[in-house]
Amino acid sequence: MANSNVQFIMIFAIFAVTGALIPGNKIVALGQECDGDFQGLITQCTKYVQRQGSQTDPSPECCNVIKTLDVPCVCQHVTDDIQAVIDMAKVAHVAQYCGIPLAHGTTCGSFTIP
Repeated sequence: MANSNVQFIMIFAIFAVTGALIPGNKIVALGQECDGDFQGLITQCTKYVQRQGSQTDPSPECCNVIKTLDVPCVCQHVTDDIQAVIDMAKVAHVAQYCGIPLAHGTTCGSFTIP
């Protein structure tokens, strides 16, 4: 269960990387190191984890994409740049909504799930 939780956080970290104004070479590097549908992550999930806007439930398409990712791998690559553009509380919400709740105390980047 905790492994699934960490995986979900990592997925959302990817959202931030792929959907934000972060240099594309970071996206390519992450995509080469971690498995998953990163293009789908960008197109289907970015709007649910960006810092801007209110928290909303993700679409079924976003949840389907999240389930393709190697979340533990992604979480290992969450940087300050990524955390500057995504709201980790929204990441936790999306994970929970998609059936992959994050365990209390799980750390991804510098964020710890309360």
